[in-house]
Amino acid sequence: MTSYTLSQITAELGGEWRGEDITVTAVQPLSHAQAQHISFLANPKYKADVHGSSAGAVIVSEKAAGEFAGRNLIVAADPYLYFAKVARLFSPVVKAAAGIHQTAVVEPSATVPASCEIGAHAYIGANTILGEGCRILAGAVVEHDCKLGNEVVLHPNAVVYYGCTLGNRVEIHSGAVIGADGFGLAFAGASWFKIPQTGGVTLGDDVEIGSNSNIDRGAMSDTVIGTGTKIDNQVQIGHNCTIGAHTVIAAQAGISGSTTIGSYCIIGGGVGTVGHIEIADKTNIGGGTCITHSIKESGQHIASLYPMQTHKEWAKNAVHIRHLSEMNKRIKQLEKLLTGSNGAE
Repeated sequence: MTSYTLSQITAELGGEWRGEDITVTAVQPLSHAQAQHISFLANPKYKADVHGSSAGAVIVSEKAAGEFAGRNLIVAADPYLYFAKVARLFSPVVKAAAGIHQTAVVEPSATVPASCEIGAHAYIGANTILGEGCRILAGAVVEHDCKLGNEVVLHPNAVVYYGCTLGNRVEIHSGAVIGADGFGLAFAGASWFKIPQTGGVTLGDDVEIGSNSNIDRGAMSDTVIGTGTKIDNQVQIGHNCTIGAHTVIAAQAGISGSTTIGSYCIIGGGVGTVGHIEIADKTNIGGGTCITHSIKESGQHIASLYPMQTHKEWAKNAVHIRHLSEMNKRIKQLEKLLTGSNGAE
């Protein structure tokens, strides 16, 4: 069992430990933590939970630390981020177990370093190049003419179509498909003619794609996902989209083709966009919002299902929504009065 003393944790991650230098074996929520666990307080409104918790140690901010005198603490500038780093200590990234399973198929022209792990029934296509320490797990497929960076992970049954490029430490979860054909069609009078999708997909370093998500290949140039961007489960990214660095997109969002999304954006669950629009850097889009036109100003907070509007505009209008029926009655009464007045004249 992995264990760390509080002093070992702070030596590794920074911060300051206070109280006894106890040994902890796992991170647990305040409600479940016992004496051998470490927990955290990110939101001050839950400080009562700390007093009621049996956690051996708690990660808190400097501001909150004074309220928990006598407890074993780690004081950090950002308790939530610090908790995430502690969790990583107890759950380190799995490294490749070098070797190729006897049921895997690796085409002779593929380049697979000896440090890579190729799982059962996995497939590596012709002329594909893998970097060092990749993990292509059971049933995963990398088609021909792909290039993968170092320490890429494809979880079971993930698929990378031909001609795609993945940066270092990219992680693709089960069921995700990278590089399927974009939805390009031309109407031929009586039927649809499929436009060949001759581009690929380029994923930057440290990109993560959730399970059952789809990133379509470009029609002519690549669909591009920037460094550090994280995409949740069941997300659709259309062909020729460009998404900047360190953007996050939550589950069931649908990004239509040729959309450009900036860096450091937050796209909520169920968001949909029309195609051929631009979304500026640091845009925050609330869940379920339909984006119908470009957002050119950086840092906007967009919310509401429809029509699309800023959060400030939505908040103003939301105040009146519950009074719509009453307002409608009053308007009708005013109309009757006006009609009667006009008739009298």
